[in-house]
Amino acid sequence: MDAFWIILTGFLVASSTGMLGNLLLLRKMSMMGDALSHAVLPGIVVAYLISGSRASLPLFLGAIIMGVLTTFLIQFFSSKGKMQSDAAMGTVFTFLFAVGVIMVTRFAGEADIDADCVLHGELAFVPLQVSGFMGLGVPSPVWTLLVLLAIIQLIFWAGYKGWLITSFNAEYAQSIGVKTMIWHYSLMAATSVATVVSFESVGAILVIAFLVVPAATAYLLTDELRFMPVLIMVQGALSAVGGYMISEALEASISGSMSVMSFFLFIAAFLWSKKKG
Repeated sequence: MDAFWIILTGFLVASSTGMLGNLLLLRKMSMMGDALSHAVLPGIVVAYLISGSRASLPLFLGAIIMGVLTTFLIQFFSSKGKMQSDAAMGTVFTFLFAVGVIMVTRFAGEADIDADCVLHGELAFVPLQVSGFMGLGVPSPVWTLLVLLAIIQLIFWAGYKGWLITSFNAEYAQSIGVKTMIWHYSLMAATSVATVVSFESVGAILVIAFLVVPAATAYLLTDELRFMPVLIMVQGALSAVGGYMISEALEASISGSMSVMSFFLFIAAFLWSKKKG
C-alpha cells in the first residue's frame, strides 16, 4: 500500500504542476517556473518565522508574495536595465534561492525546516503522514495535492478562452481590452502555490522537472491546447509508475527516478514527433 501512495503522490505532483507548466511553455516562459520554484524559498522561511506555524495558509501567502516579487523584479530589470529576460531571470532567481538556502541553514533549528528535505524532498515519507480525515487513512499530502489538482483544473477550464488568447496572441488580447497582466500575475501566483505544495514531496530542485517536462512532452504530441492536459496526466502516471520501479531496482531517490522517467518519455515523444514530421 505504501507504494500506491508514493506513486499517487508523484502522479498528482506531475499532473498539477504540469498543467501550469503547460501555460508557461506556451508563453515561452518555461524557465520562469524554474525561477519561481526556487525564488519562493525565502518567502516560505519568512512566513514561518513571522507566523511561528507550519500551517499551509501562511506558507502559501509567503510564496505568493515572493512569487509576485520575483516576477516584478525580473520584468523591472529586463525593461529598465535593458537586459534580456533570461539574463534578468537567472540573476534574480539565483540570488533569491541563495538567500533562501542561507535562511534555511541559518534558521533550520528555529523554523523546523530540514535543508535536504526542502532541496530534494522525500516521497518515501508520504505513507507515514497518515491523515485521520473521514477515517480513510489517506496521507495528508495526497489530500492536499488532490485539492491542488482540482483547483488548477477548475482555473484552467473556467478561464480556458482567456488562457488561450493570452498565451497565443497577447497583443491581440490587449487590443480587445483583455487585462493580460492580470492573467500573467494570476499564473505566477498559482505557480508559486503549486511549488509550495510540492516542496514537501519532491523538493525545490526536482519540482522543475514535473513543472516543465510533461508539458514539453505534450507539446510534441498535439497542437490542440485542450488535449494537452490529458497528455500531461498520462505522462504523470507513467512517470510515477516507471520512476518508482527504477528507484526500487536501483535503490535510488524516488523523486529523482520519476524525473528521469519523465525525461525518457520526453525523448520517446521527441523521436516519434520527428518520425511523423
